[in-house]
Amino acid sequence: MDISSLLLASLQPDTRLQAEKSLKSLSAQPQFMTYLLRLVLDTTQPIQARQAGGVYFKNEVKRRWNESESDEPPIDPAEKNTLRAQLVPAMISLIGPSDRLLRVQIGEAVGVVASIDFPERWNDLIDQLVSHLSPANYAVNICVLETAHSIFSPWRSQVRSDSLFRIILFVLERFQEQFFAIFRATANQIFTSPNDPNLPQLARAMTLLVSIYNDLVDQDIPPAFEDSIPEFFGVEGGDPGYFIKFLTWNPPQLKGDDDDTTPTEPTNIKTTIFEIAELFTLKYNELFGPRMPAFVQAVWELVGSSSSELVKEDAMISQAVRFLGVAVKSGLHTALFSMQSTLEGLVERIVVPSMGLREHEVEIFEDDPLEYIRRDLSLSTEGGQTRRHAASELIRALLGIGLDAQVTRIVENYISVNLAAYHQNPAENWKSKDTAIYLLTAVAARSSTSSMGVTSTNMLVDIIKFFSDHIYQDLRADLNAIHPILQVDSIRFLHTFRYQLTKEQLSQVLPLLVRHLASSNYVCYTYAAITIERVLFIKVNNQMMFNQTDVQAYASDVLMALFARMESGGTPEKVAENEYLMKCVMRVIITAKESLTNNYQPILSRLVHILGIISKNPSNPNFNQYTFESVSALVRFTTMVNPGAVEEFEKILFGPIEIIIQQEIEQFVPYVFQLLSQMLETRTGGVPDHYKALLPYLLTFPPWLPKGNIPALARLVDAYLAKDSISMAESGQLKSILGIVQQRLIPSNLNHAYGFDMLQTAVRTLPAQAMKEYWTGIWMFLFTRLQNNKGGTFVYQLGTFVLMSAAVANGPGPDGVIGDIDGIQQGLWGQVFNGVILTSSSSVQRRDQKVWVAGLIRLLTESRLILSPNNAQLWPKAFTAVSQIFVTYNSAAKTTDASQLEGTDDALTSIDYEEQSAGYQASFSKLAASQVTRSDPLPEIPGDLWAYAKEKLVAALRSDSSGQLRGLLAGVDQTSPLLQAVMSG
Repeated sequence: MDISSLLLASLQPDTRLQAEKSLKSLSAQPQFMTYLLRLVLDTTQPIQARQAGGVYFKNEVKRRWNESESDEPPIDPAEKNTLRAQLVPAMISLIGPSDRLLRVQIGEAVGVVASIDFPERWNDLIDQLVSHLSPANYAVNICVLETAHSIFSPWRSQVRSDSLFRIILFVLERFQEQFFAIFRATANQIFTSPNDPNLPQLARAMTLLVSIYNDLVDQDIPPAFEDSIPEFFGVEGGDPGYFIKFLTWNPPQLKGDDDDTTPTEPTNIKTTIFEIAELFTLKYNELFGPRMPAFVQAVWELVGSSSSELVKEDAMISQAVRFLGVAVKSGLHTALFSMQSTLEGLVERIVVPSMGLREHEVEIFEDDPLEYIRRDLSLSTEGGQTRRHAASELIRALLGIGLDAQVTRIVENYISVNLAAYHQNPAENWKSKDTAIYLLTAVAARSSTSSMGVTSTNMLVDIIKFFSDHIYQDLRADLNAIHPILQVDSIRFLHTFRYQLTKEQLSQVLPLLVRHLASSNYVCYTYAAITIERVLFIKVNNQMMFNQTDVQAYASDVLMALFARMESGGTPEKVAENEYLMKCVMRVIITAKESLTNNYQPILSRLVHILGIISKNPSNPNFNQYTFESVSALVRFTTMVNPGAVEEFEKILFGPIEIIIQQEIEQFVPYVFQLLSQMLETRTGGVPDHYKALLPYLLTFPPWLPKGNIPALARLVDAYLAKDSISMAESGQLKSILGIVQQRLIPSNLNHAYGFDMLQTAVRTLPAQAMKEYWTGIWMFLFTRLQNNKGGTFVYQLGTFVLMSAAVANGPGPDGVIGDIDGIQQGLWGQVFNGVILTSSSSVQRRDQKVWVAGLIRLLTESRLILSPNNAQLWPKAFTAVSQIFVTYNSAAKTTDASQLEGTDDALTSIDYEEQSAGYQASFSKLAASQVTRSDPLPEIPGDLWAYAKEKLVAALRSDSSGQLRGLLAGVDQTSPLLQAVMSG
């Protein structure tokens, strides 16, 4: 099949996998990318093939352009030069309306290449773009401006640095003159020709121009932009400036349909102008301050004239109100905002209208409940996009400048009015109570986070009384007895203020939340699950508030209710759509711990059943993560009490695991490798036959090709080695492992650490004789990699492995290491010691401290070769290095554990996916529950390293009949605590 046919085949479910494999094979051929770009531009090709080609081209650029951060075959430098010359013209050629999707893909590819190569290897990019700007062709202008914005916008999130400012200056020298010219030309055309037939294109161009203005002034304001402040921001009593003019610009022909939720271009322009006003308030207030009243007035008029039901204006209104909040919070305009009339106007005209529940939100509650939940949860995080969120932040800003009493009094009046309206007619006026609850939340919460809810409250508001008087009754009301939104409000109130309630109070309401899992309303039972999960995660003094005893009575009931909810979805997509339910399952299992041991089988069966459903079409990465985490946690806590239960887990899990591996369900394979590792590591004794049957496949190259598999697969093979290395060596499987380490892991910047882990396990578990034939080859490929790439992480890992090899009891020993390395090339050991070990000795990680100390001490006290004429000068350096390690870690005290927290129960229960956004990572998703405490790499070495080092060195000095060691010690810093301890010993 040709490439076009393969691209079309990749769009069909039954031919997708084979087509993708064929494309991947072809992509490694020379000039593939150039050919693919030509295909995208070829109008004789089917449009579906061109669009698929555009996506594939963009993704290949993302995967392969930056060879230093990728294990994929790099694109040839000569082909990169060709593509850099072709990309901008290619993008400009795709300006037709039907080419938009293609232009977006090529534009994104330009942005990726620019982020890597600009300006060092693509210094004519801006010149290429600017050469296509002209007032005559706005289709081309839009294309160029979209690309420029994609290049400039990342600057806004970057840390200030000299290199960043050099790039910005480079761009300004080539771009700003044409930028101002096209901005003025576009603005003048819009204002002087309101009926221009090209007005939609002019408006789109202005949206991009205003966004680029924002990009260019974000890090610092360039002189030309500072000089043009009056032109853009206006002058008091004179010209209002471009920005104020655009804030009042409402062309009827661009108004659009009121039912359309997509913001219009005039709305987008206004939103960005308010972002700029916020930026100038924060960073350039001395320039912007005089124009603050004009912009506040613009917000006032804009919010007053906007319909609360126009969804398309939500982002604009939210940003306008957020600008007010930032202006208030800055404290620079307190006099303006602290007047009683201003405060009353802000609450009446901006806050209260923004807090009311709108008809389209009720429709979302009913028709798209997950979207309603996501929007509602955003109220507890900064940067939310809803009107309610912006109004809440404005209230908090006013509270933050000392206006607590005035603001609280004004808002409480509106709370009372809305509650009174509700009590007059609860059935008709239920929205009034909803508004009152949101107003109370806004004025009571001074600060909050998504993981903890409210963290600081307004002391003038009695939250507990409001809960008792107005919330508790709805929380305990019969299901469906009140409007479901009010029932959700009551649960949400508990979710928001959970940290303000005591354990006793929360324990009383938890059963009510469990009861709401049986609600027929999607939002209600989902919010109940969310709140249960968050309540169980509450920490007090860094300890979990709720433990297994607290949840033992109802944990199984909660789990079964949640499983029933998920399974009722039927299809894989519907079962997996509600990640909040599975997250609650995970949290309940983690909290219940060993208390589920007697009832783990039905729980495991339901989890496996759900896995079987969603494996047919994995569609929600977060749901996948929480499902496998739940299985892993169940394995962990059950086998802690009943180690023999691991065999029952294997009976139930091995069948589904084998199917997932055979069917290459790529989203699940890394998880099942981790489960296999966990179960194998939990076992006592050797490797059972059903594990051995999997090993030949694991030692072939295909499973090691997907990047996401490697960490889990390396851990699994490591577990095999730890359990059965001798038989693996006898069967020749060690040679296969070393081949994978050499070809797939060590050459990789991302994965060489896993290769070293496997090498260290082999050295620790195999007799020296079994490893003897491999040492020269191991050192050869490690030093070849070192020569090709001297990255700091690799150097450190190599140093750790060298010293592990010298320290481990059944390894080659210090002289074996030195002899093997010098056997490759005379004097190579000295180069390795100076260039690898000494280079890294100042940055030894605590988890590796034992390996480094033991390895260096064995070199100092047991090696003959280090005392040879060629190497003797290294002995004082080794002593100084080990002495410095002790100084760094104050190790006159014992250090026994190689890892501090990973793998412990505390580490597991402390993990918060809400905070980490760690539900899914494209490359690898670690199962926290499957992690084990890192075993002592050198159990034969005492835990008290200071005493060990002192004892070994003292013994070596006593047996030093020639006096060579004492002579070498003269070259050591005489104030060294280790030296003083040794000499006094």
